[in-house]
Amino acid sequence: MRVAIDIRKLHDFGIGTYIRNLLKYLAQIDRTTEYILLCRPEDTARLPDLGANFRPVVEPSPPYSLREQVRVPLSLRRERVDLFHAPHYVLPPLTLCRSVVTIHDCIHLMFPQYLPNRLAYAYARASLWSAAKRSSRILTVSEASKADILRFFHVPPAKIAVIYNAIDERLGTEPDEEEIARVRERYQLHERFVLYVGNIKPHKNLERLIEAFHRLRRHEFEHLKLLIIGDEISKYPGLRHAVHRHHLHKYVRFLGFVPVETLAVLYRLAGVFAFPSLYEGFGLPPLEAMASGTPVVTSNVSSLPEVVGDAAILVDPHDPEAIAEGMRRALTDQELRADLRARGLSRVKQYSWARSVQRVWEIYQEVA
Repeated sequence: MRVAIDIRKLHDFGIGTYIRNLLKYLAQIDRTTEYILLCRPEDTARLPDLGANFRPVVEPSPPYSLREQVRVPLSLRRERVDLFHAPHYVLPPLTLCRSVVTIHDCIHLMFPQYLPNRLAYAYARASLWSAAKRSSRILTVSEASKADILRFFHVPPAKIAVIYNAIDERLGTEPDEEEIARVRERYQLHERFVLYVGNIKPHKNLERLIEAFHRLRRHEFEHLKLLIIGDEISKYPGLRHAVHRHHLHKYVRFLGFVPVETLAVLYRLAGVFAFPSLYEGFGLPPLEAMASGTPVVTSNVSSLPEVVGDAAILVDPHDPEAIAEGMRRALTDQELRADLRARGLSRVKQYSWARSVQRVWEIYQEVA
């Protein structure tokens, strides 16, 4: 059997994590299937040694472009592929072989106002519709996302398989004291801080997080800091405006991207991890914080209650006062902190990339 996987988003945050772990564990369990990896030109030399049955094929068309609608199907025909896996929602209509598509979420349909223009919305909607209707099977990452797919596209429920994500195993490994000291000194982390990790798109709700942080500081936490780790802050000037509106420029820091080894330390140094997102297909950062033993405050909407279970403080993400109160409890109630730590470490063990990729591989066999 010859399986093609589109890995052009290999280095992205969420989908990139999915692709990297998919490849890693497929390489461990399958040495006979021939895998064709549709990749960007620069990745042909950067891919890890996955095995002789993994072969990169350059696909230069950008993701979410009109060009990919023609070029990807041509590549599949040229390589005589039996099964194509699209790890994000684009399945070109000209694809003739059987297909598996992963739809992580329906965010573009839930929040069309966050797309740059109407053309982008039309492309996203058409691509999602094509993927949902034309694929042989749909994979998604939570029951909440499955419910959204069923609501928007009315496909048979049996066509959708829920296969959970899991954390990067490096984030579950305790850093040594030397690395912790290095990170603490480099970022001057000598006081307690609230941590957020993820991108900074509007649905992540960071303006309300900043408002909640402001309310928290007005009481007993005047020395508390907020660290936001995400993409380039210049894309969303509203966040800077929120910081200056509350005179928090000395207390809110935007660190941008950090290496995973540094991230593992920051999770462990944080007093509380806050993730008040309005919508998530899965939401890995709360699990990553739990694996680090850090109390988590997150939203009571979308997939987040499903993912964190009873191992986090759930709050109304539309209410800055509720977010602030959740953080206050996580910072001050020592008994609650210990309970959340124990529950979080236990909860994380329920998720495994090895088990998840094994199920993806089984679906490959079923479809092909």
